[in-house]
Amino acid sequence: MNATSSSEGGPTATDPGRIVLLTTSHRVAPGLLSWPAWQALHGADRVLCADGAHPQIPYLREAGIGVDEVSPTAEDLVDTCAGGRTLVVVATGEPRLTDGLARLAGSGRVRMPDLELLPASYDLPGARLLDLVQVMDRIRVECPWSSRQTHEGLAKYGIEEAYELVEAIEDGDRDELREELGDVLLQVVFHARIAEEDEDAPFSVDDVAGGIVAKLIHRHPHVFGDATATTPEEVKEHWLRTKAEEKRRTSVTEGVPLGQPGLALAAKLSSRVRTAGLDVPLPAGEGVGYELLALAARAEAGGVDLEAALRAAARAYRDAILAEERAGAPVEQQEEELELEQEE
Repeated sequence: MNATSSSEGGPTATDPGRIVLLTTSHRVAPGLLSWPAWQALHGADRVLCADGAHPQIPYLREAGIGVDEVSPTAEDLVDTCAGGRTLVVVATGEPRLTDGLARLAGSGRVRMPDLELLPASYDLPGARLLDLVQVMDRIRVECPWSSRQTHEGLAKYGIEEAYELVEAIEDGDRDELREELGDVLLQVVFHARIAEEDEDAPFSVDDVAGGIVAKLIHRHPHVFGDATATTPEEVKEHWLRTKAEEKRRTSVTEGVPLGQPGLALAAKLSSRVRTAGLDVPLPAGEGVGYELLALAARAEAGGVDLEAALRAAARAYRDAILAEERAGAPVEQQEEELELEQEE
C-alpha cells in the first residue's frame, strides 16, 4: 500500500486507503474461505455487501464480522476510504461497481485508494458438474418435456449419444468430441435425476459417483493399495481378478449385454472365453451368421476391433459412393458443389 503515514506510522488524513474486492465461488460451501480472505475481513474497518441474501453473510457474522448491507457507488467507496481506512467489498457479480472504479481511476482526477482483487475461494476440478446437477434439477421440474421422461423413454438417446461420441473420436474433431462428451454426461445426470423420484429404490447422482469411485479404487490396488503393476497386462490382471471377486459370476457370459451390435457381441463372447482360458469350439453351422461369428472371433484374437474396422471400411465405401455420384452429376451441379466446398 502506497499510503502517506504520520510520524508514528499510522495513516494520515491524506491517505487514500484501500479497497479489497472479495470474490467467492458459489460452487464451494459458504464459509470455506482462504486464510488471506479471513485476515482481510478481520482487519477491515468496514465490510460491505450489496446483496443481503449473499450466502457468505451468515458465516461472516458468525465469525464476528459485521457486514453492512449497502450498495455504494464507486465514489462512495473512495470517499469512505479517505484517511487510510480499509474497506472489504464482498463481490456479488455485479460489474457496476468495478466499472465505476475503473472509470474513476482512468479519469486521473481522483486520488484512488489501493485496489486489490482477493479470491476468497476457488473452484475445484469438476466444480462445474455442480452447475449441471442444478440445471438438471430445474429442467426436471419446469420443462414440460423433461419432466415426463422415464428411463425407458431415454434409453434410445443413450445409444445414439454413445455412437455420436465414437464418430467424433474417429473423425478426430476436438470440438465435436467435447460436445459429444457433454451429451453423454447429460444422459448420466438425467437418468440419475429420474432415479431420485423412484418410490421403492431411489438413488442420486452422488450415489452413482460414489459407486464408480469405490469400484475404481477397489480395481486399482496397484494405485490405492499394496499391490504392484508395472505393465498394462498386470493392470488388466488386477482388474479382472477384482471384478470376478465383486461379481461372483457363475458363467463368463454373465454381464455380456445381448442387445449390443452383433459383431461386438460375438467379439465380446470370444474375449470372455479366451480370457478365462476355456476351450469352446465355435458352433458348426452354415450361413453368413456363422461366417461372421468366426470372423469376429479371429479378429478379437488378433487384437482387432471389428466394429471399428467395419465402420472405417463402410466410411470408405460411403466416400466412394459420393465420388461416383459427383462424377455422374451434370457439369453445372459439379461446379456448384465445388464452389460450396471452397466457401466452406
